[in-house]
Amino acid sequence: MNNTFDILIVGGGPIGLACGLEAQKDGLSYLIVEKGTITNSLFNYPLNMTFFSTADRLEIGGYPFPSIHPKPNRSEALEYYRRVSEIGELNIRLFEEVTGISRQGELYLTSTSKSKYQSRYVILATGFYDIPNMLAIPGEDLPKVKHYYYDPHYYYKQKIVVVGANNSSADVALETWRKGAEVTMVVREGELGRIKYWTKPDLENRIAEGSIKAYFHSSLTAVRENEVDIHTPEGKVTIPNDFVMAMTGYQPNFAFLEKVGVKLSDDFYRYPYHNPETMETNLPGLYLAGVVCGGMETHVWFIENSREHAVKIVQNILKK
Repeated sequence: MNNTFDILIVGGGPIGLACGLEAQKDGLSYLIVEKGTITNSLFNYPLNMTFFSTADRLEIGGYPFPSIHPKPNRSEALEYYRRVSEIGELNIRLFEEVTGISRQGELYLTSTSKSKYQSRYVILATGFYDIPNMLAIPGEDLPKVKHYYYDPHYYYKQKIVVVGANNSSADVALETWRKGAEVTMVVREGELGRIKYWTKPDLENRIAEGSIKAYFHSSLTAVRENEVDIHTPEGKVTIPNDFVMAMTGYQPNFAFLEKVGVKLSDDFYRYPYHNPETMETNLPGLYLAGVVCGGMETHVWFIENSREHAVKIVQNILKK
């Protein structure tokens, strides 16, 4: 088995796949290593998730993305990226977690849970969906507190608290309410945030009519087995509760980036250092691609505007 490549790509999401396709097109040997299944983050998205973008904006490698909907959904995206990997004959190894990357002379040595690989270059396309932003409140470790959401059917006739004001929170609130849950939203700001244009009026109307209760300028302060505390402008409110859906966002694996040696900014956003023209980090020959580039600003990079990272990186490698 050949364990030496021109490029080692960490992450088998859409951008990692795009990097593999670009390397393959230009005759470079490569390997994509993914700790889960192909497009693992998309697989873990909510069952009924619909993308902001149209299908053409999600395409990679020049492969058309057919969709019967104006905006593709999760199942269509999973099918598309799997088919691209199959048709493109991408060199990818799944359920193999990268545990370390180090420089050894002219090459990088990448250690995984199953093997070791050498490469002249490394691309980190590791996304951000694996580490949730925590609430840091008493009771957050209870099993009833969820940082991921999949299917609304599970919450039928349950009292749900949804923490957050953006798109994920809106989807959870509306979908669980329509499946018979009693829904209360806790919103830190004074209004709803970034929500799909076809969803936001629906949620605003449900709040206005009282079908979904919303506390604005408020925060969840404690979780107990059968109730929660909410700090509101009028004081503390305690309500009965069965589940807390903490849709507070996610963050890149900063500990892994630091372990590898990528420099991070020392402010809240923890931007990983990289040259935006080439995507190369402070480590020669090690590149970033996709949403990981934005640090805590995970709403800056998406598939549609970071798929071009693959082209930038491979062109820079070819120049070398």
